[in-house]
Amino acid sequence: MSTGTSPSDLEPGEVRVWDPFVRIFHWGLVACIALNEFVIDDGERVHQWIGYAAGALVLARIVWGFVGTRHARFADFWPTPARLRAHLADLRAGCHGTHAGHNPLGALMMLALLAVVLALGVTGWLQTTDAFWGEEWLQELHEGLAEALLGLAGVHVAAALLMSAVERTNLVAAMVSGIKRRRPR
Repeated sequence: MSTGTSPSDLEPGEVRVWDPFVRIFHWGLVACIALNEFVIDDGERVHQWIGYAAGALVLARIVWGFVGTRHARFADFWPTPARLRAHLADLRAGCHGTHAGHNPLGALMMLALLAVVLALGVTGWLQTTDAFWGEEWLQELHEGLAEALLGLAGVHVAAALLMSAVERTNLVAAMVSGIKRRRPR
């Protein structure tokens, strides 16, 4: 799964940012969400297992956020109030510097997506328990969370495309290769 490049093989303007685990997690979660939303019918056993797989991916990513590579660690990109203020001030001033990993707004989005996927997993699992079997409010909450996830995912994709243009870095390609390549002006 290695890109086959060493740090000395990188061109100026390139930085290795997303390790294989982060990329597999990202595209695996995309696949789980797409399958459960657009392919598999709600209530089918496979829908449940794909949901559990998505939850397991998120839990593994949380662990990786503490023990993983530099840019995968939460400490590298945690969206503190100071980081958020500075990033928003830069954007308002027209300064569009790049961040090796997530920018503070991207970090907020990532955390929101992780939280919603975990909440979907919990509400989905609760619907299979004796205590909550057939509870309409829980089913509605689960469906609302799924809609929220799709909305957040749409904003995430739009923001990635927008920031790719603003930063002159193809963020989608970086999530495939693991390397951010900044295009010259």
